[in-house]
Amino acid sequence: MQTLDPARPDPASRLDSRYGRRPGRTRRSRLIALVAGAVVAVVVAAWVVLVAFDGDSAELEVSHYGFTVAGDDAVRVQYTINVAGGTDVACAVQALNENRAVVGWKVVDLPAVDTFTQTYTTSLVTSERAVTGSAYRCWVP
Repeated sequence: MQTLDPARPDPASRLDSRYGRRPGRTRRSRLIALVAGAVVAVVVAAWVVLVAFDGDSAELEVSHYGFTVAGDDAVRVQYTINVAGGTDVACAVQALNENRAVVGWKVVDLPAVDTFTQTYTTSLVTSERAVTGSAYRCWVP
């Protein structure tokens, strides 16, 4: 067992004096890291609140209502949009063949209406006979 000689400083204090470190510097570094972490946390929290409560984005829900094959080169797609009244909406409507390949596609701009729920019918010209049709995606322009 090694005994400490009171005349010789401990190894940590010898290293501190050798490299010019002071005991207060470690506490200061921790304080700086703590302040920097707090600043980052505040910035991230502010960003989350800003994105979560952004009043400009409207909730939009699309439901497939049905489709009617109107021949070898046409299909009518019916779908329902749920969105706050007074909101313009655009939708991409598609028709698919039996291999699930897109054979008809149209982007439609739907005017704002006062009601929350509105059903639309879009006619598509197809390159071959469609077996299904749907509103692929809708968005608030």
